[in-house]
Amino acid sequence: MSGADLRLAAADSEVRMSGIHGSEGNPAQAPRRSVDVGYRAEALHDGELVHRYGDGVHILADAYHLSLLAKLSAEDTVQPAVNHLVTVLYRDLVARVLSRELPQIEVHTPTRMIAHTPEGVYRGVVVDPETQVVCVDIARAGMLPAQVCFDALNHVLDPRRVRQDHLIMNRVTDAMGQVVGARIFGEKTGGEVGGRILMFPDPMGATGGSLLKAIAFYKNLPGGLPKKVIAMNLIVTPEFIRNVRAIEPDVVIYAFRLDRGLSDDDILDTVPGTFPEREVGLNDHQYIVPGAGGLGEVINNVYV
Repeated sequence: MSGADLRLAAADSEVRMSGIHGSEGNPAQAPRRSVDVGYRAEALHDGELVHRYGDGVHILADAYHLSLLAKLSAEDTVQPAVNHLVTVLYRDLVARVLSRELPQIEVHTPTRMIAHTPEGVYRGVVVDPETQVVCVDIARAGMLPAQVCFDALNHVLDPRRVRQDHLIMNRVTDAMGQVVGARIFGEKTGGEVGGRILMFPDPMGATGGSLLKAIAFYKNLPGGLPKKVIAMNLIVTPEFIRNVRAIEPDVVIYAFRLDRGLSDDDILDTVPGTFPEREVGLNDHQYIVPGAGGLGEVINNVYV
């Protein structure tokens, strides 16, 4: 049995052992479970949520970041607290992504102590500064997250290797208000992405439509395909993961929270991804539940 299988087996055992019962211990009298298994500390292994969505999906659902997200999502949280929380969350998320997904090299870098001892040299690994990255702002909600990530990239990479692109997008809905796709109606991009790492810092991973539209835009450019595509979300839904991985199975997904709040009670007691067809995180208008509302509106104080 592989390490991943052992983690899943242990997670299943934790779920069974931690079932919530009524006051007399009768499962039939159990109230609705107030905490999704995916939000509980025992569901983590090495800082990541144990799930069955496959490799390349990283839900970093630790209590600290869940606390920040709870504040960000709260109805009474407004500016300037909103932008501060988004900035703090994305500074942490980009740090995780850079340390895990970008290539590393060994360096010998003299420190200030070299004036006192020949051993004043850092010999170790750093992120390879020659890595080429394109950070994509999907307006509106992605504007602030992309800027945070762009700044972080410029600190550890050669700034000449870092680029920030801008796509102006919106959801396309039908007469019933159902989301049927996404539309790019403006762009300011720097050209080809062949051999580069593409990053999409966009807070809400709801349906995956905007991300898939953006990826298709870049794949249709001349100059070759990106080396890697990374989605960097604060909250994702099971629908987002399913839709994205079905069309772009190599996309790497990072998020702090998985929301499947409209799933049946018994599903909330299972390891995420066990019954994907029964996991529901979107309402009839494709907004995330419990979610955080329309963050593009909240960040910009424009409720249209």
